[in-house]
Amino acid sequence: MKEKTNLVAVNYLNTKPFLTGLKTSTIKSELEIEVATPASCAAKLINGTSQIGLVPVAAIPHIPNARIISDYCIGCDGAVGTVALFSNDPIESITSIILDYQSRTSVQLLKLLMKDYWKKEVIYQHGEPGFELNARTGQGALVIGDRAMDLDDQYKFKYDLGEIWKQHANLPFVFAAWVSTKSVNENFIDQFNQALSHGLDQIPSLITKYDSRPHFSLEKYYREYLSFEMNLKKHAALKLFLEKLGFEMKEGLVRPLQMGQA
Repeated sequence: MKEKTNLVAVNYLNTKPFLTGLKTSTIKSELEIEVATPASCAAKLINGTSQIGLVPVAAIPHIPNARIISDYCIGCDGAVGTVALFSNDPIESITSIILDYQSRTSVQLLKLLMKDYWKKEVIYQHGEPGFELNARTGQGALVIGDRAMDLDDQYKFKYDLGEIWKQHANLPFVFAAWVSTKSVNENFIDQFNQALSHGLDQIPSLITKYDSRPHFSLEKYYREYLSFEMNLKKHAALKLFLEKLGFEMKEGLVRPLQMGQA
């Protein structure tokens, strides 16, 4: 019996299409699928517990033998809706920020934008579960994922990091990419991409199933906020982001673009 490949991904609404596609694909019998937080996904690839994962891109330089294997990602080209700095004070009055504990990439993106875009120094604090509801006067909260969908009516100010990055760099952004630490053949990659594409085709039924939040439109999230294709501009955005973090995008990290992806 062929040994299965351990795959890990987050179980946020933004990954529901991908997980749906994989769980109904021709390669599902080859995969052992697990869900975890973004930070835990990266940790599992670093320690070898998983061999394929949807990981925050800031973690990629720390993953041995990392290679992006898919034509798809979790990204945006402007506002993303679910990665944001929330506060009851304008950015000019914020002196400290509580950082989400679930993702390295969003934390690094915020720090980069605070330095290069807002040109502002603040005190950073590590968030604990429930932190997103407890920002005090003069304090901001970086919140990612599904929890951010419920905060629009709880804070006066929301600074969407996808939107601010677009204003700053004039590029889209890649939050997470499909990375493998083992060698996989082109046939597997083709089937993997087909599974993810099939999952994206299921978005209308996912909207019907999960769109229950009164202050957040899941249809708008899937149709307008998220951008799933790993195209040429996203390659450039990933390269720029990693460079700003002090890393060079190594040769072979991103697979060549296929026809129609430019």
